[in-house]
Amino acid sequence: MPELPWRLVPFAEEHGPAVCAWTYPAPYETYGWPDWSAMQRDEREFADPDIRRGQYAAAVDADGALVGYAQFFPLAGVIRLGLGLRPDLCGRGCGAAYAQLLAQEAERRAPGCEVDLEVRADNLRAIKAYERAGFAITDTYERPAPDGTAPLVHCMVYKP
Repeated sequence: MPELPWRLVPFAEEHGPAVCAWTYPAPYETYGWPDWSAMQRDEREFADPDIRRGQYAAAVDADGALVGYAQFFPLAGVIRLGLGLRPDLCGRGCGAAYAQLLAQEAERRAPGCEVDLEVRADNLRAIKAYERAGFAITDTYERPAPDGTAPLVHCMVYKP
């Protein structure tokens, strides 16, 4: 798998409005974030300075342009990845290398912890990328979503 010329940097407040402005085409539109002002008002996820500082990173290219973000969510003995890729980069073959970069960073941040992620069972493009990165499906269950639905999701564990 080719290495990406991307690096991880701290997720700065100025990354928040950019990520919130990303819009994904159908059928991926559910992966967008609310408006940045709503995120700030509710101190939600990366709009909360403490969560942003402790759990989030931004991925930037060689020119410093934002290409993605990652959350490294600590659970008991597990680091759960949450990730996003700028919409114009999705479906272009870089997802597996990006997921592998993040999994390796999670292992560096929490040695000895399992690294996993959740992915909607109908997101076949992402599942394929994660499998190429070294993740394997270990469980499937319903997970409540912010819109009130409860889609099936796979838990995938990194097994390089």
